[in-house]
Amino acid sequence: MTDVTGTPARTSPAPALIRAADVDALVVGVSLLGSGGGGDAVTFAGVLRRRLGDGEIALISPDDLPDALTGGHVVPIGVVGAINVLTEKLPSGREFRDAVAAVTRWTGRRADALMAWEAGGLNGLSGLVAALDLGLPFVDADLMGRALPRLDQFTWAVRGRPLTPCALAEPSGPILVVDSAEGADGAAGANATGLERTARSFVASAGGWAALALCPTEIGEATRDTVTGSLTRALALGRAHATLDQAPAPEAVADALDARVLATGRIVDVVREGMGRGFRRGSLAVVDTASGAVLRLEAENEFLLAILDGELTASCPDLLCVLDRRTAVPRAVERLRVGDEVMAVVLPGPEWWWQDEAIDHVSPSAFGLDAPAVRTAVAGTPVVHTGGPR
Repeated sequence: MTDVTGTPARTSPAPALIRAADVDALVVGVSLLGSGGGGDAVTFAGVLRRRLGDGEIALISPDDLPDALTGGHVVPIGVVGAINVLTEKLPSGREFRDAVAAVTRWTGRRADALMAWEAGGLNGLSGLVAALDLGLPFVDADLMGRALPRLDQFTWAVRGRPLTPCALAEPSGPILVVDSAEGADGAAGANATGLERTARSFVASAGGWAALALCPTEIGEATRDTVTGSLTRALALGRAHATLDQAPAPEAVADALDARVLATGRIVDVVREGMGRGFRRGSLAVVDTASGAVLRLEAENEFLLAILDGELTASCPDLLCVLDRRTAVPRAVERLRVGDEVMAVVLPGPEWWWQDEAIDHVSPSAFGLDAPAVRTAVAGTPVVHTGGPR
């Protein structure tokens, strides 16, 4: 194909399309990106399926924006708070619409598209639900590339970009617009830390969770410091997972998911340590059936660290996942129990986090663990990264 000048025209791959039949695969994919946390994506699966009906929604790449979106503004959106209480305090259906309306009214900028601010777990689906509710296109870029527990772990925050103004809307109707959340010392990351404190206080007094819409930002600028293609990857992972048999062999799981299997066996120990930095901490141990090796996984909402027979073997920001041994479905940290038969795997995490000092914001030490980050080499030896500029 050529353009009117006779020059070969650039052809771009068509965006991935999400239809109702794809929701189950997407749930598995975003659960893998959740790394044991991020909230139960099944909570929004039924909502997404109903919103789609017989239609579809495209995952638009920031690199291939349609002309109608060029120069437009995108709003990052998701759910913040105690996501597990969603099954107790159900959405009203207006949370996303109210949050977007509030932040666009405050800033005087319209929303031409939406994107997720978190790709793992429940928020991998919530942005799609919001886009369908508001009739807006969805851009496949986000601020984490996986699930992470804190707002200061947004890619924008890591680059020193403010997260305000923004708006929160909770199911009972209250809406909070946060114009600024700078700390008193004005230190780097103070905006994200201040917003975290404000948002957690709001949701704690308003039912446990809320929709959070960040400032409408020109799409090119908004996606400059983001992880791109996360939901397209999640869909591909989910489709690959669907090809697995019941009780699949470890080799089959590794091949389908481009993963490294750490252990296959029974959970023999689970420790829950209460709350760390406001988030649940804990660990579990798996004895590998074939080798007898002991794998210990440390967690804070998500899995953070894997130690095999005393040797550090994998860590955040790579994706540590525990799969049900029979179905290979990803299991959440808080639902694992002694006696469960599981398979522990690690998938490569978002490439974005391995550049320059970004790794220091998501390595085990960022969660108070005295251990370096370990980068997964699926077909080779894990690479230990000691931190600091690379």
